Amino acid sequence: MTGPILGAAGPRHHILSVLVENKAGVLARVASLFSRRGYNIFSLAVAPTDDERFSRITIVVDVESAPLEQIVQQLDKLVNVVRISELAPEQAMERELLLATVGAGGEQRVQVAALVQMFAGTVLDVASDQVTVAVTAAPDTLDDVEDLLAPFGIVELQRTGRVALPKLGSRRRLHAVADEAG
Repeated sequence: MTGPILGAAGPRHHILSVLVENKAGVLARVASLFSRRGYNIFSLAVAPTDDERFSRITIVVDVESAPLEQIVQQLDKLVNVVRISELAPEQAMERELLLATVGAGGEQRVQVAALVQMFAGTVLDVASDQVTVAVTAAPDTLDDVEDLLAPFGIVELQRTGRVALPKLGSRRRLHAVADEAG
């Protein structure tokens, strides 16, 4: 994997945190919008919020596939969208989970465990010739972890997609679509 998507003027991606009603079909409508308009999704993560009426969809969009304002305007039109928060990468705390099974028997298991611990990760499962590990970190850091695990032989790898919150003290742009209490 490579680092962040960079263009001549800096990052090409932005993070949209979309608060939606927690109803069946909402994710399908959002994905359909992106598909119909030809917008590229770099990463997508969905989870319920602390309020069971709402879910949060974190979408990392490739701003070269369409202007960010155009993407936001189209999302605003979806009925179940409550609020859209846009975060530039430098204003966000981004995290992602990497799960990987790597070939590692004997002494290599110790090396993999030490490597993963350097990134505050954990060993989840051990077999005679393989180890499954988990690391949660910024996406760029996970790219590095992936590169460091590669020489051991990656058997399987899965990354969750990014989730993000604004850095404390940073300004985030809010696009109020409806009152959250409504």
